[in-house]
Amino acid sequence: MAEVKITLDGRKVNCRSGRTILEIAGENGVDIPHLCHDDRLTPTGACRLCLVEIEGQRGLQTACTREAEDGMVIRTATKEIMSMRRATLELLISEHRLSCTTCDSDGDCLLQDYAYQYQVNENRYPFLHRKIRDFNYTSYNLAIKYDPSKCISCQRCVKICREVQGAEALTIRGRTADVIISTGLDLPLKESPCETCGQCVSTCPTGALYEYPARRLARAKDLRKVRTTCNYCGVGCQLDLNVHRRTGKIVRVTSETGVIPNDGNTCVKGRFGFDFISSEERLRVPLIKEEGIFREASWDEALSLAARRLTGLKDKYGPQALAGLSSARTTNEENFVMQKFVRAVLGTNNVDHCARLCHASTVAGLARAFGSGAMTNSIAEIGRAPVIFVIGSNTTECHPIIGINIRKAVAGDKTKLIVADPRRISLAGIADIHLRQRPGTDVALINALMNVILSEGLEDSRFIAERTEGFEEIHDSIMKNTPEFAEKITGVPAEAIRRAARVYAGAESASIIYSMGITQHTSGTDNVMALANLAMMSGNVGKEASGVNPLRGQNNVQGACDLGALPNVYSGYQKVDDPAARGKFEAAWGCALPAVPGLTVVEIMNAAAVGEIRGLYIMGENPMLSDPDINHVQKGLENLDFLLVQDIFLSETARLADIVLPACCFAEKNGTFTNTERRVQRVRKAVEPPGEALEDWRIIGNLAEKMGYSMNYRSAEEIQEEICRLTPSYAGITYPRLEKTGLQWPCPDVSHGGTQYLHKDSFARGLGKFHLVEFLPPREMPDSEYPIILTTGRMLEHWHTGTMTRKCRVLDDLVPQGALEISESDAGRLGVKSGDLLIVSSRRGKIEVKANITNRVPEGTVFMAFHFHEHPANALTIAALDPIAKIPELKVCAVKVEKSGR
Repeated sequence: MAEVKITLDGRKVNCRSGRTILEIAGENGVDIPHLCHDDRLTPTGACRLCLVEIEGQRGLQTACTREAEDGMVIRTATKEIMSMRRATLELLISEHRLSCTTCDSDGDCLLQDYAYQYQVNENRYPFLHRKIRDFNYTSYNLAIKYDPSKCISCQRCVKICREVQGAEALTIRGRTADVIISTGLDLPLKESPCETCGQCVSTCPTGALYEYPARRLARAKDLRKVRTTCNYCGVGCQLDLNVHRRTGKIVRVTSETGVIPNDGNTCVKGRFGFDFISSEERLRVPLIKEEGIFREASWDEALSLAARRLTGLKDKYGPQALAGLSSARTTNEENFVMQKFVRAVLGTNNVDHCARLCHASTVAGLARAFGSGAMTNSIAEIGRAPVIFVIGSNTTECHPIIGINIRKAVAGDKTKLIVADPRRISLAGIADIHLRQRPGTDVALINALMNVILSEGLEDSRFIAERTEGFEEIHDSIMKNTPEFAEKITGVPAEAIRRAARVYAGAESASIIYSMGITQHTSGTDNVMALANLAMMSGNVGKEASGVNPLRGQNNVQGACDLGALPNVYSGYQKVDDPAARGKFEAAWGCALPAVPGLTVVEIMNAAAVGEIRGLYIMGENPMLSDPDINHVQKGLENLDFLLVQDIFLSETARLADIVLPACCFAEKNGTFTNTERRVQRVRKAVEPPGEALEDWRIIGNLAEKMGYSMNYRSAEEIQEEICRLTPSYAGITYPRLEKTGLQWPCPDVSHGGTQYLHKDSFARGLGKFHLVEFLPPREMPDSEYPIILTTGRMLEHWHTGTMTRKCRVLDDLVPQGALEISESDAGRLGVKSGDLLIVSSRRGKIEVKANITNRVPEGTVFMAFHFHEHPANALTIAALDPIAKIPELKVCAVKVEKSGR
C-alpha cells in the first residue's frame, strides 16, 4: 500500500494511504473527540465533533470520514474548531438527561469525558424533553435496557446491529428531537431478530443502552477489569471480567475493540452467561456418599478415601480396570496433569475427553490427509476468502463471532457463500447456494463436487502434481460419482451441485468451514478426508484465506487434544506406542508407562457396563447428558465399583458418584486455553472460588501425592514450563509471551512468532495424501417402525449440557426449555401445533417434549438441542461408532414421533 506524507498540527507524519485522518491522529497520539465513531463501523460523521481544518479547503471536515491525502496540512485544535466542538456538546447535553451521579456509566462515558474536557456549561440551552409514546422502551428484555433520555442519536447501536452483527434488529424512529432507537414495527426485542449479543450496549457512548443485570450494582469507575478467555465455544474470545472493587463480584462482562480474535464483539453467552460463577448451587466442599446420601467431608478425608479406593482396585484388578475422563472445559495445564495422572499414577492409557464426541474424526481424518489434525488457517482469514463453503456448521449459533465474520464478508459483496446443511440455518438465508442434503450423505455430496471439478477441468493440476500423492487412486471412483448419482442419495439437485463446484473451484482461494455436522457420524473420518480431498484437488491448502477449517465446539477441545487427553497420544500427538516417545516421557516422569493405547469415552462406558472398568475418575465432564444412549451410560456408571467426580456443580453425572470434589471455574484460576485456530491464550483469575473449591490441577496433584507419586506443582505456569519441555509444538509458548495476545502453534522456540496458517510450503506429513472415500449410509436408517430421522445439536443461547448456562438468568429467560423442531407437513400429519407435547422414541429410549413447527427442518427430519435434562436428546441417540475415530453417530438416528396424550 502506498505511503502518504501529511502535516498534523505542525508535525510531519508518514502514513499508509486509505487511512482516515481520525485513525492517523489516534496512532500518533493526537486525540480528536468523537461520539459516533467505532473502529468496527463505517464512519458517518454524524456527531460533528471530529471536525478538523484542512489547509486550502473550504469549511471544516469530519476526520472520521476524510481519508488523508499526500501533502495535506491538517489542524485539529484551532480556536474555531474548539468553539464549534463546545457548541455541539452544549446542544447534545440539552437533549441529554444529566444524571452522572447515579448513572452506571459514570467513569466510562465519552459525553461526560468531553463535557469535562471542553468545560461545557450544561445550562446554556434549556433541557429538551423527548416525546416518547406508545412503547415501553425501558423494558427491552432481561438483558438490555434503553433510556432514551440519555440517547444522543449517534446511530452506533443501529449500525453495529446491521454492519457487524448482521441482525438488523434496531432502527431509528421519529424525527429531530423525537428520535429514539426502536425495533422494526416496535416489536419487543424477544420478537425481533435481536440475538441479545449486547453489541449495541458495547458501542453506546453514553449509557443510554445498558446491561440490565448490572444496573445499580456498580459505576464503571468502581470496577477493575481482568482480561481472560471465554469459557464457552472454541472461538476463544478475549473478555474483560468487570469485578467490583469492594464486593469482589463480577458485575458485567465487556470486551475491548481490537483484541484478537473477536475485536471486542461478543455473543449472548459471552456477555450474559456468567451468573453461574456466583450461583448458590456451586460445590463448596468435598462430598462423600454413604448409604446413597452425600455428606460433607474434609479434603484430607475425601482424597485419602479416593486414593485407597483407586489403589485397591488397581491392586486387585490391574491398571486396565481404571480410567479417567479429562475435560475440554478445563485449562491446558489441567488436561496435561490429568493425562499424566492417569498414565503415571493409575498406570493406564484409558484417558479420553469429550473431543471424542465432537472432533475425534477431525484429528484422525486431517492427520491422515495433511499430517496435522487442526484448523489449517486463522479466524481473521475467513472474512477475506473470496468463497466460503460452510458444511455441517450452524456457525452463527455455535460459533457466533466467526458467524458474524462470515455475514460481514457476504454483506460486503466480496465473498460468495455456499452452505450445505439439512436445516435452513441462518447462514442459508444469505447464501448464494444452499445445498440441503439428507442427514448422513455428506460423502456423496462432496464426491459429486469433485466429479464436477474434474469433469470440467477445474482442478489445480500443478498443486496435485507437486504437493500431493494418491490422486490416481481416487480418480476413477470420483468420476463415477456424478451429480445425478449424488442427487438420488442426497436429495440435492444435480445442477445445484454443479453450480457450487464451479463457484468453489473457480475462486482464487476458498475456505471450507465445518463442524459437528460433518464429524458426528459413523463415517465422520471419511467425511473429513473427503473435504481434505476437495481442498487439495482445488489447491486450497497452504495459503491465506483457504484451507480446511474445523470449528471446535468447546473452549478448550483443541488444547485438551494437544495436551494428550486422548488414549493413544501424549502431548503434542506423540504416540504412546512409539518407544522413542514413550521413553522420553518415562524419563521426564520417572516411571514406566503403558505401551498399549487405551479405551475411548464410549468404549469406557461399554467396558464399565460389563465390569471390565471398575473405577473411573471424571474431571469436568457430564456424560449423563453429553454421551449417546444415556440409559446405557447410566448402567455403566452405576455398575462401577468406584466413581470419583470433580466439578463445579452437582451435575447429573456427579449425583451418581461415590465422592465429589469441588473445583474452581475459569474465572477463579490461572492457566491457558487453546482456541479453534490453534491460538494459546491466557486465562486469569478474577475472583475467589466458593468455599473450599480448588483448581483442578491442584486437586489432581494432591490426589497423586496421596497415592505415592509426587506431582507437587506450585503454579499453572510451572506446569506450562513442563509442557514446553515435552511438547515440540508448544516449546516456544511461555506465559510472558502470552501477556498481550496469544500465540498459534506450532511455535517451536521462544524466538518464533507462531504460525498463522499450516502447510505453506509442504504438508506436515510431507505430501498431502488423497484417500479413497466411498459413501456409506448411516448406521440406523428410518423404517416403518421408526420413520423419521433425528439430528441433534446446539443452540445460540445455551451450551453443552446446560450445567452453566441454565443457571444464568438472561439465558434461561430467553430459552427456558427445549423443543423438537418439526416440519409443517410432519406436524400436520400428526395433528399437532407449536407448543403441543410430543412423545419421541427410539430403540434406546423415550422422551416427552414440546413441538416447534418450523420450515428450518425438511419433511422427515426432526431436530433437538441436547442441553436440557428434562428431555435429554441423548436418551434417543445411538452409540454406533466411526471405526477409526470411535466418534458416535449423534447426527443421525431413527425415531418415532407421536402426539402426547397429556
